[in-house]
Amino acid sequence: MADEITPRRDPIKSSVGNVAAQRRRQHAITVAKERREAVVRTKRLCRVGVGGGGDDQLTYDDDGDGGDMMIDAEQSILEAQTCSAVQDLQLAMLFQGKGAMQKRVAALREVRRLLSRSEFPPIEAAIKAGAIPLLVQCLSFGSPEEQLLEAAWCMTNIAAGKPEETKELLPALPLLIAHLGEKSSLPVAEQCSWAVGNVAGEGEELRNILLSQGALPSLARMMLRNKGSTVRTAAWALSNLIKGPDPKAATELIRVDGVLEAILQHLKKADEELATEVAWVVVYLSALSHVATSMLVKSDLLQILVERLGMSNSLQLLIPVLRSIGNLVAGDAHVASTVLVIGQSITDSILPALIKCLESEHRVMKKVCLLLLQHEFGLVLTRNASMQEAAWVLSNIAAGSVEHKKLVYSSEAVPLLLRLLVTAPFDIRKEVAYVVGNLCVAPSEGSGRPKLIADHLVFLVSKGCLPGFIDLVRSADIEAAKLGLQFIELVLRGMPNGSGPKLVEKADGIDAMERFQFHENEELRCMATKLVDKYFGVDYGVDDE
Repeated sequence: MADEITPRRDPIKSSVGNVAAQRRRQHAITVAKERREAVVRTKRLCRVGVGGGGDDQLTYDDDGDGGDMMIDAEQSILEAQTCSAVQDLQLAMLFQGKGAMQKRVAALREVRRLLSRSEFPPIEAAIKAGAIPLLVQCLSFGSPEEQLLEAAWCMTNIAAGKPEETKELLPALPLLIAHLGEKSSLPVAEQCSWAVGNVAGEGEELRNILLSQGALPSLARMMLRNKGSTVRTAAWALSNLIKGPDPKAATELIRVDGVLEAILQHLKKADEELATEVAWVVVYLSALSHVATSMLVKSDLLQILVERLGMSNSLQLLIPVLRSIGNLVAGDAHVASTVLVIGQSITDSILPALIKCLESEHRVMKKVCLLLLQHEFGLVLTRNASMQEAAWVLSNIAAGSVEHKKLVYSSEAVPLLLRLLVTAPFDIRKEVAYVVGNLCVAPSEGSGRPKLIADHLVFLVSKGCLPGFIDLVRSADIEAAKLGLQFIELVLRGMPNGSGPKLVEKADGIDAMERFQFHENEELRCMATKLVDKYFGVDYGVDDE
């Protein structure tokens, strides 16, 4: 996708208000650059078409590897064939005799076949040969369904091309959107929604054009259909259309009559492939729009998502489900306190489900789980696979109320978190550190220093978490280094009997902090200098002599 979601994350010394909302929006704007999502989620080449049966059954080319890479000579031949096919289509459009419709469809089919063949379709050649005005003409209302399908299919694959190629379809957008309506057959509407989804995936400029031309209500109504592939394609297109940064589209979508009910129904009863696409819609709704988040939280959505989380082993589904849960929990403090109530079944269910994801080998899932734990029960989201996602969700839980923190602290998550803090890759250790740090501080009023949860701090330090934070201080990552310094400050002032300085010294924390003496980052330089001066100044150790 073209955008990327950085989760709401509460640094252990900050409150969770507006910063959380800003991070959710930022995260929603960036979710597109992850792994294969530029191909898999944002744009999809249509290699076989909608509803025709046999060889013309529509499927997604998720991997973008439907054909072998071609050598230059083969590509040149393909481009020449495409130019010839477009010329044949032009002649077929002029032909008025017997069998004219069959000639047009046959010529369209050949253009479509060539645009679907290789890993690098000859889109530029087709555009230069004049294909788009012909395709617009073929898409006119009153044309036979087979002709409409072929034309929309060609446009789908052109829209999957380079940015400048996608923009060539501007003249076709009003017709593509018009064919999303109820007057069109379901296969035609579905194929046009695929083309619109590819256009929306290109970027904010084209999304705004589609929105101004009325694409959103038409796609939203397709979510109410009963055919699974139609809903799946419409949901995917909508996730491209509303993904920001402006929240207006997300707010407009959730207000369309029947959409919220359709989302709940599909997430609860649909197969995993359809539920995955609908879950991505929820990711953007909950990340971008306060109105949508409020409506979603008041529904049964969170319960349904937690049930999906516990039942599914599909990485493709679990990642958007985890992100949706994290966004809802991070949406505002009221959500955490009213929905995730200690003793309720949903609260009792979510933690075991998150721990299951944390134990996964998928890094993104772990990370998102940690993120969710960070906020809600005191815990943060980043980008890497299953492990990552799980971490985010946990982080969002851990940054919540004292009751939520205690729930995480007393769960099976803590031994796992302590192990990950030492053994996991850096990005996961960083997310785990947010969780552990947030478990040690209570929410603070205003901008004052957070109140320590002393028994949590003492226990976690006794179990060996301090060296993990000191390693973060030594890292080149500014955010991680700041997090490490913040936790060192908690240890220095919070451990009983003034034992903090000795613990930090024993773990080589003084050396780690002194590296910031001449650091270019002023905030880190000041933080480290103040801690060293305050706790390890000229009088340090005098009483021990």
